[in-house]
Amino acid sequence: MALNYLWIAFFIVAFVVALIKLIFTGDTEIFKLIIDGMFDSSEVAVMKIALPLAGVMTFFMGLLNIGERAGAINFLASLVGPFFNRLFPEIPKNHPANGQMIMNFSANMLGLDNAATPFGLKAMQSLQELNPSKDVASNAQIMFMVLHSAGPVLIPLSIMAQRSIYGAADASDIFIPCLIATYVATVTGLLFVAIRQKINLFDKVIISWLGGISLFIGLVLWYFSSIPKEQIEVVSKVASNLILFTFIISFLLGAVRKKVDVFSAFIEGAKGGFETSVKIIPYLVAMLVAIGALRNSGALTWVVDGMKFVFSLTGMNTDFTDALPTALMHPLSGGGSRAMMIDTMKTFGADSFAGRLSCVFQGSSDTIFYVLALYFGSVNIRNTRYTLWAGLTADLVSVITSIWVSYIFFH
Repeated sequence: MALNYLWIAFFIVAFVVALIKLIFTGDTEIFKLIIDGMFDSSEVAVMKIALPLAGVMTFFMGLLNIGERAGAINFLASLVGPFFNRLFPEIPKNHPANGQMIMNFSANMLGLDNAATPFGLKAMQSLQELNPSKDVASNAQIMFMVLHSAGPVLIPLSIMAQRSIYGAADASDIFIPCLIATYVATVTGLLFVAIRQKINLFDKVIISWLGGISLFIGLVLWYFSSIPKEQIEVVSKVASNLILFTFIISFLLGAVRKKVDVFSAFIEGAKGGFETSVKIIPYLVAMLVAIGALRNSGALTWVVDGMKFVFSLTGMNTDFTDALPTALMHPLSGGGSRAMMIDTMKTFGADSFAGRLSCVFQGSSDTIFYVLALYFGSVNIRNTRYTLWAGLTADLVSVITSIWVSYIFFH
């Protein structure tokens, strides 16, 4: 229901802001800009997101079906079973959904967005099979979505590439701040959902796994801080793609060992990938058109200007406000926030405080509205319960953390 009201609110706010601009500033082009933007957003949803995704979905869903036949997904499920059985008590032990979620989280951590989406959609479909109320998000689906949207990305490759394009002296200098911010956001999302679902966070297994993950991230930070900065992007890119290709080869070799008809298994799974890509189109169009209307009305610009004025009254340093458009757009649209990040680097410079902070904002979490439309839309869930508020809370914490660590590292 929350998405339903927000969707309507986006259009109403866009209309009111545009009407005020027309009456008080004489901006006769504002409504044309909004309508043109709605058409553009519709095209982006279908032509630049859903259809390109169909090819990736077709391949990786086919690959996942091979992995399931070969037993690789069940192996991953048994590996993380003790931890996931505590976080996802509704999921039976060694259920394939556990392995599929691990594949999704792993691809996300490696910065491989194109691979993460098919794994995540397959996991969502498996969770939907266990869901007793097919149009209401289950506890397991909420936990999965919040952890996914918090975006635990170890290596922000695409952001580092953009910084390099726009002339940053050291494109990788945002790596550690991004990692800190996304880790804090992920833990926040986990705590929010765990408290709502009355999960025992003091369980020894949960504490040991979270401690192990924290130690692993600490070791990653230590390793990358010990090598020359120009090598960070090269090492991370090679490692990420090598790990993904290792998964692919392992699935294929495991299938051969189990004497699986590999090609038939691939075709069977691939058909589901294309069907899923088509199914999500209405949900993506609905959400992206509303977000486009809000953005093109100029409402976000008003919010940023208002926040800058309020913070200036407190006597605080307001340098961070120049990067706020990226933070405000990020929960709404990944493409829109990326455009804001690029615009900030163009305006203030890639190595300016605002330019670096906008990159940290972009790398600190995923786009919650897009994620909800994509994943819940793929299984026709309409009542997302408190998923949105958990995701927005994690996003707010990531924004605050991003500002804090950026002042420490860059100001």
